[in-house]
Amino acid sequence: MKTVLVVDDMLFMRMALKSILEKNGFSVIGNAENGVEAVKKYMECAPDLVTMDITMPEMSGLEALKKIKEYDQDAKVIMVSAMGQERFVKEAIMNGANYFIVKPFKEDKVLETLNKVVAW
Repeated sequence: MKTVLVVDDMLFMRMALKSILEKNGFSVIGNAENGVEAVKKYMECAPDLVTMDITMPEMSGLEALKKIKEYDQDAKVIMVSAMGQERFVKEAIMNGANYFIVKPFKEDKVLETLNKVVAW
């Protein structure tokens, strides 16, 4: 079973992703509400995959992505962005993000993306 760290500053988004993932065979081994927590939890949990919101307080998803990639260059990170954040998505991909999901997301799209990244 693949393990996932879910990172989003909105509790309902973390819960929505957790629900989708767990009913489809993933194990959510941690969650974080900002980039600082995300980096710490990544180091503690060593998940197979991270879903990372781009816009968060304290440390953005982009900054957290960079720190996680410094720590583990093989980390698999999927950025989660709102509509209209294309420039951030492009920057995230340039900094090592594996893929991205746009909010509001559909369950099948989330699963398709995660399964694609896990297979790499």
